[in-house]
Amino acid sequence: MTESHKSRLTRILFNYVPIFWSTGAKVTYLADDYKEMHLRLPLNWRTRNYVGTIFGGSMFSATDVLYFLLVRKNLGEEYIVWDKASCIRFKKPGTETLYTEAVLSDEEIEIIKTQLLDTDKIDRVYYLDLIDEAGNICASVEKTIHIQNKK
Repeated sequence: MTESHKSRLTRILFNYVPIFWSTGAKVTYLADDYKEMHLRLPLNWRTRNYVGTIFGGSMFSATDVLYFLLVRKNLGEEYIVWDKASCIRFKKPGTETLYTEAVLSDEEIEIIKTQLLDTDKIDRVYYLDLIDEAGNICASVEKTIHIQNKK
């Protein structure tokens, strides 16, 4: 899927929302159907910690909104979507730019909708890896998203 003019504009504006801008990360791609987002987190003056690697808080906060946004945009106003829990596991210091991709499949959306036919609320768990140019995993993030029917 490619970016549309609308999703490109949304991505550009999103990168300047103060709370996201402060993470030092940039969303580099947002699919037209809001089922895929790519993120880049550079090592620079805004993200560098005391020992010269990417600050763990930047890694954690940069990935915070990705799955929330994808799920929220794809389910629409009929559902309540919230971040419920997050966990990050640091595996290797981030000594260069890190990347991640969040992807929400059509099958996942159908699973959510089907499960919500039988119950009012569910939790879904999603995983992200922050990787460097060489493909090394520097951190793994687990996101629990809470979803419920509005009615």
